[in-house]
Amino acid sequence: RVGPLALNTIALAVAVTTSSLFFGTVIAALISRLRIGAPRMWLLFSALPLAVPSYLASYGWLVVIPRLNGFWPSFALLTAVTMPYVILPVAAALRGTSADGEAVARTLGRGPVSAFWSVTWPQVRPAAIAGALLVFLYTLSDFGLVAMLRFQTLTWGIQQAYAASFDRSQAAVLALLLVVMALTVVGAERSARGQVRPSVATHLAAEPVRPVRRVLVVSLIATPIVIGVLVPLVGLGVRLLQAETLATLDLARLATATGNTVGVSLGAAALALLLALPIAALAARYSSRWVGVLESMGYLSNALPGIVVGLSLVFFSLHVLPGLYQTLVVLVFAYAVLFMPKALGTARSSIENVSPELVSVARTLGSSPFQAWYRVTVPLALPGLGIGALLVAITTMKELPATLLLRPTGFDTLATELWSKTGAAEFGAAAPYAAVLVVVAAIPAMILSGVGSVAKEEL
Repeated sequence: RVGPLALNTIALAVAVTTSSLFFGTVIAALISRLRIGAPRMWLLFSALPLAVPSYLASYGWLVVIPRLNGFWPSFALLTAVTMPYVILPVAAALRGTSADGEAVARTLGRGPVSAFWSVTWPQVRPAAIAGALLVFLYTLSDFGLVAMLRFQTLTWGIQQAYAASFDRSQAAVLALLLVVMALTVVGAERSARGQVRPSVATHLAAEPVRPVRRVLVVSLIATPIVIGVLVPLVGLGVRLLQAETLATLDLARLATATGNTVGVSLGAAALALLLALPIAALAARYSSRWVGVLESMGYLSNALPGIVVGLSLVFFSLHVLPGLYQTLVVLVFAYAVLFMPKALGTARSSIENVSPELVSVARTLGSSPFQAWYRVTVPLALPGLGIGALLVAITTMKELPATLLLRPTGFDTLATELWSKTGAAEFGAAAPYAAVLVVVAAIPAMILSGVGSVAKEEL
């Protein structure tokens, strides 16, 4: 069955990536180039699908349409959920791109689409391709959505092979194939994105839009928001308000799952930051080849699906450290390995923004290198470090496949409770866990906004 699973995975990943790349670029251009009103608001709304886990989006749709399954629903939902990975970087690239060439092309008789394609697209292509890479990797690694919608991919096959027998060799083969796919695409992305010559950004006045066309433009921009956020939340709200949902609610179990989710998320955030700090400090202050290699290794887990990392740690703990098998130590370590890149990037940038002269002054006053780093660099970089830790915590709360493989027996998080109850078609019982997951994940996101403001002021 390896062949059909691989073909399904490739077909879904290619379809979702192509669709997200095209429509994400179009939506970013519409927001940036047309006078539709409140462009910042639309850009913010376009980022909302990132806050909704894919399996939560599929749960909301299953509440509305219980018989939803197969390739096309998986394709549509994954496209809506992942499109912000293209919209946001392309919109940022458009803000930093010179508009002179596009204006000249328009005066020479080219239409807006032709001018954008020939002049602006080469400038924003690296950002678009980088976003498309994230979409492809996300689709490869997705497990919850495709499993809920009963579309069989490699991640589904790995989980089934792992759960079906004590011989996990088939699961290992499928995991290796998934890793090869991911690394191949990462390598191809470097050559596909090309290079851009720096240009001085100039403002291009947004074009007015006729009322009829404005409705069409706004409808296109709103489509992924409706599919990826609005309908799932409406489905969740409808299910929460039904009497049988409240009647079957087990508050103690819900509280336990919430506490477990928050606990492992905080532990993963702390460990990921601890692992990222030495690499970030070296990368921020030194530019040798070996430091570059070390930093690249720190980002390697970006290309590894959670189910693959979970499976590898299952093999490692069983054969090397059997005493750690199905313990919280391995689970938190898996989270830290998976999401360390989210802390590494912000940690490096925040340390780079601390002037080395301040550290030198501390050294002249008698502090050792470590004391100077701890007393000067860490406090000044703390807002950025906090951002990285919060990013890890938010992502950990939503992680499903690694949790299913590595959690101790009887240990449930909000994500696993939602998964198990949805798998048993208990949509009413799953609703409270889905609602609390949205709320709990939103709290760090709101804190993140405040930390970001402080970081900008202090750094």
